[in-house]
Amino acid sequence: MKATSNALDIMKRLTGDEPSVRRALRQAHLNFEIAELIHGARTAAGLTQRELAELAETRQSVIARLEDADYEGHSLSMLQRIAGALGLLVKVQFTPQAGNIRQRNKRVVSPKRALGSKPAGRRAVRRIA
Repeated sequence: MKATSNALDIMKRLTGDEPSVRRALRQAHLNFEIAELIHGARTAAGLTQRELAELAETRQSVIARLEDADYEGHSLSMLQRIAGALGLLVKVQFTPQAGNIRQRNKRVVSPKRALGSKPAGRRAVRRIA
């Protein structure tokens, strides 16, 4: 087996392809990314946690919790408040999971249909390739 220092590769070797473990790893990775984004944006702005909390109209302990990679209670409204306080916008994006054939074969309602701009029917549905 080839040696690696990539943490995700090491975890895959240790856990195999167990779906529940894979989901937990994806969630942990997302929590880490969010914490890292908040911390990076705050420090790039030259703000302390307390200063960002004041701008976002919350408490320093909330910012500290959001910057903790183990925190799982992120809310979109709080992320928007933090982004606004930093002069940033939150961008949410759905992307296919790597290797998820079932997801690629599902029919997905187009964004226009989801917003109600098209009548119901086959034209409002597309396949993800």
